[in-house]
Amino acid sequence: MDLARLLTLQLIAHLLSDFILQPDAKSKEKNISGFRSNYLKWHILFTFLCSFILSFQLSFFFAAALISILHWVIDGLKRKIDKISILGDYTFFIDQALHVTSIIIITLFFSRIFEIRPAFPVEISFRFLMIICGYLVCAKPSNVIIKEIIKVFNISIEKNNPDAQNLPNAGRLIGTIERWLVFTFILLSQYELIGFLIAAKSILRFRDDDTIKSEYVVVGTMLSFGLAIATGILTTIIPGNIS
Repeated sequence: MDLARLLTLQLIAHLLSDFILQPDAKSKEKNISGFRSNYLKWHILFTFLCSFILSFQLSFFFAAALISILHWVIDGLKRKIDKISILGDYTFFIDQALHVTSIIIITLFFSRIFEIRPAFPVEISFRFLMIICGYLVCAKPSNVIIKEIIKVFNISIEKNNPDAQNLPNAGRLIGTIERWLVFTFILLSQYELIGFLIAAKSILRFRDDDTIKSEYVVVGTMLSFGLAIATGILTTIIPGNIS
């Protein structure tokens, strides 16, 4: 295992602990309560376990512990950052930037002090890890990113609209599936199928007399496809440049 694989595994651990396997209700409670949250300590424990286990080496114990401690500090202060008017709308992006930066710095620092040597033989290609990371990004993390971008630009549909509750819930599932399809098409170099998918969705979803809802769906769709395409391109380009 080399540094690129270890770093990718740590990013996968972050995606699992902070998005995929974290219940929405618990995450909301943690964000509201900050350091007083009862769930925060369990979240940090799970963050540590994901980081340590996916390092595949005993020597990463203290690095995983440091990542978890910084994660605790960042999550605990998130409530205070959210109250600062100029930063409030960007709390999620600041939070994630700090998490990812701390993971990168600590992993790089670890590689300078310790030899990267798994406890048992682990032969995983870097491209395979990037693909796994890409599929994870295209799932729940992209749903959250789209939601936060829409929040920043204050885009919404009327709350008294009967479809207001159903649209986001259905949109999450549809969005995840379409991003996985787009990501897979890019990996297979089937770019024409992406155009077909966009056209098909346009026919099915945008024939609506409700202009506000249609524009809301268009924004979400463009963000969804954009994230999937960007993730697919990065997953294709980065392994080739590193290897």
